Amino acid sequence: MEFDLLSTVEYGGCSAKIPAALLEKALLSIPRVKDSNLLVDIDTHDDAGVYKISEDTALIFTTDFFPPICSDPYDFGQIAASNSLSDVYAMGGEPFLALNIAMFPASKIPLSVYSRILEGAANMATQAKTLIIGGHTIDDYPPKFGLAVIGKVHPDKVITNAGLKPGQVLVLTKPLGMGVIVAGKRLQMVKESAYTEALKWMKTLNNQVDILQRFNVTGATDITGFGLLGHALKMAKASKVRITINSKIVPSLPEALNLIDNGCIPGAAFRNIEYAEGKLAIKSCDYNHKMLLADAQTSGGLLIGVDEDKGNDLVVQLKQEGLSYTSIIGKVSNNDGNQNDLVILE
Repeated sequence: MEFDLLSTVEYGGCSAKIPAALLEKALLSIPRVKDSNLLVDIDTHDDAGVYKISEDTALIFTTDFFPPICSDPYDFGQIAASNSLSDVYAMGGEPFLALNIAMFPASKIPLSVYSRILEGAANMATQAKTLIIGGHTIDDYPPKFGLAVIGKVHPDKVITNAGLKPGQVLVLTKPLGMGVIVAGKRLQMVKESAYTEALKWMKTLNNQVDILQRFNVTGATDITGFGLLGHALKMAKASKVRITINSKIVPSLPEALNLIDNGCIPGAAFRNIEYAEGKLAIKSCDYNHKMLLADAQTSGGLLIGVDEDKGNDLVVQLKQEGLSYTSIIGKVSNNDGNQNDLVILE
């Protein structure tokens, strides 16, 4: 390998996000835009903004970028692109245009490394039938990369993080533990096979939109830097519901729980736990599973709310698409106006 990108960072991928609690405070002072065609804005901290341009088309607009999450630059480009595209998929749309967003220290790292990052992103965009039509690069260390993405969706078929309904079950499409595995790689605590498995899932697109629309899904989000716990809490707040998660059946990557048990827990997990304090009730969930649910994911799976009688069929359909870890992990119920215990871990 010409250059190991993991040597440039302590926190890479989506674990580099500003803590959720601080971000929410910062957003409070931003002026709210008023427009009758604006279908989704920042009020619910959703995955992307949505703007209606005609009776049958709305645009989904999002951006995401972060420091390296892996050693190989081509892999990094693929993962960063997959992660950026995911926000459009989470809202029920199809991406079609993108711009590269890059920060790269040309005097410190061979420029050929940057070329490989761009090649990886282009490969993933091709898989997603998305055109990368330009971009912007500045000199900065450590390197960072991502995309600004535009997608499209019918205005009546937008899926949001505020769309959960009492009586639904929660489906998760990818295993947790990506942040833990990458930390284990950096500390040389994890087998290469487990690291390769994590890379595979980070490079897997969440492009099962046709299935979500067929099952009339109205509530979903993708799991990234705030962990399953943080994103579930955001969904519960936005949807005004209570979420219960069965921690013992949440799928995890090979070695992830063992690494946590051995103390390999990235700092982002503790920040995500801190964010959930006061809104989280822990019943029979043990420490290791709690930290797994708080682990920051990069290009993680979708958390989907679906009617209970359709849950098993949805799981079957998603597994047939190659999402072999897909599982029903919890349920949605009324919160009776109580803002405490929005997420319950069993």
